[in-house]
Amino acid sequence: MKLCVALDLPDEKENISLAKSLKNHDIWLKVGLRSFIRDGKNIVNELKNISDNFNIFLDLKLYDIPNTMADAAESIAMLNVEMFNVHASSGKVAMKMVKDRLSNIENPPIVLSVTALTSFDEDGFLSIYNENIEKKALQFAKESHESGLDGVVCSVYESLMIKRHTSDNFLTLTPGIRPFGNKQKDDQKRVADIKTAYENKCDFIVVGRPIYQAKNPLDATQRILDSLSKF
Repeated sequence: MKLCVALDLPDEKENISLAKSLKNHDIWLKVGLRSFIRDGKNIVNELKNISDNFNIFLDLKLYDIPNTMADAAESIAMLNVEMFNVHASSGKVAMKMVKDRLSNIENPPIVLSVTALTSFDEDGFLSIYNENIEKKALQFAKESHESGLDGVVCSVYESLMIKRHTSDNFLTLTPGIRPFGNKQKDDQKRVADIKTAYENKCDFIVVGRPIYQAKNPLDATQRILDSLSKF
């Protein structure tokens, strides 16, 4: 299980400062929509220059017509990031086209699909998708697997079910991790701790606020890594 630290701070300097403080750790860094729109490919380049230990997850959740998504995926691959994501609700045609476009690229990035955002509760999800989270997340995961994607973004609570219906090698990346027993959910609805993530065979856990809002982010990161090493 790998730690992915979310760089969701208000400006580029703060994100870079956080990354520099973590440069000696073997971790992933998540560059999200706000950071990428604001800072562009420059932040990816800067992060790569800080440490060879870093792997970058570009969290843009592509959702458009298939050809536009494939074009965007090809451009993302040119940034030399290790992983990015698309929306599973874009459909199998789009997901297959993304993977096909990357097939001729040497060392292409991992491609995940978003099933159900962890900010959804059952009522909110039902109002949009007309289905409960578990059933629809599984459907999206199966379609993503059939389309050749490498894994999905889901909550901890769908991870094990998804692997059982796809493959143990089908990756699950799980946001909403509260590693220190903090029950505060903020804008997340389906949160979990590290032990629960391990029990549900999550491959990546994403941690944001518990690290970058900590008094000592380096110490918080080390505590999480120490916890991961026990499993």
